[in-house]
Amino acid sequence: MAEAADPARHDHQRDRDRIVHSTAFRRLVYKTQVFINHEGDLFRTRLTHSLEVAQLARSMARMLSLNEDLVEAIALAHDLGHTPFGHAGQDALAECMRPHGGFEHNLQSLRVVDHLEARYAAFDGLNLTFETREGILKHCARKDAQRLCDEEPDGPARRFLHGGSPSLEAQLVNLADEVAYNAHDIDDGIRSGLLQVEQLTPLALFARSSEAVEQAHAGLARQSPRRFLAETVRHLLARQVHALVSETRRRLADASPQDEAAVRGLPRLVGFDAAMQAEITELKQFLFRSLYRHPRVTAMTARARTVVQELFDAYLDEPGHMPPYVAALPDRPRAVADYIAGMTDRFALREHQRLTGRQVFGDAA
Repeated sequence: MAEAADPARHDHQRDRDRIVHSTAFRRLVYKTQVFINHEGDLFRTRLTHSLEVAQLARSMARMLSLNEDLVEAIALAHDLGHTPFGHAGQDALAECMRPHGGFEHNLQSLRVVDHLEARYAAFDGLNLTFETREGILKHCARKDAQRLCDEEPDGPARRFLHGGSPSLEAQLVNLADEVAYNAHDIDDGIRSGLLQVEQLTPLALFARSSEAVEQAHAGLARQSPRRFLAETVRHLLARQVHALVSETRRRLADASPQDEAAVRGLPRLVGFDAAMQAEITELKQFLFRSLYRHPRVTAMTARARTVVQELFDAYLDEPGHMPPYVAALPDRPRAVADYIAGMTDRFALREHQRLTGRQVFGDAA
């Protein structure tokens, strides 16, 4: 809905501020990135990941003379719809909701900012600008896009039916997300003991960075493995950032879009050159095989899926286990999905233990 302009902030600054003060944003501190919250205090969470994405995206936006506040708002909001237990929780909830319209965390992020946040008297959600909402909706299946367009014909899902690209800021955040999690998953994977530096040295992106660090700081790998890893990850991030900015500048110079409308009618302009993209793809494939599918991680995610599935069944059968305002909603499966998706890891574990009497893993307290 239309609002009066804020006398002290432009609209995208207001979007960012509303996101930071939202309940869903605060919950990200106890939501899994890769490792379940109870496994350690130093592993990334959805909150620290979102902050890292915002920092990277804002730095690149400044280099490219893009709207830094819009970039920051999109980055801080992009994971608001994530379930507890990361992708394991999403997969379990998607399976539970298959007969009831489905579930997808990216759509849920938009649902959070459009409907579920209850902070303002005049409207549901956060009443964010079109540009921020467009950036949050990074991808969308055609059937979901059609449903969203039926509700809002000129809304952020329109491009998924009629073609076109989102804003440069949205394109930038999408890739900043990838840059951030590739780097911090290396760090967390080694910190956890699931990955070893030696496994990464055959990978071109890691090898180039580790070699540069060794040349600049001879013997650091032996003297201080922790500092060596931190320097290598920092170098790896910087290489991707400068590669993305350089290639995007080249594409913008070639395309010469005159305005935002022109950008939306062109193929995506923010991106990596072919060589860097190949190195990033190699790293992503390695992380998928060696970290995300590591036996310890898959054992953890299997138990996490059980927690979500059993919570869903319990709430669907007996809505009185949920708060009254949730239990009273007419679409019970969607209300249950919204309630579970909003949980932190530790609250989901406590609820599961309360309802089943079982402690699936870790300390649910």
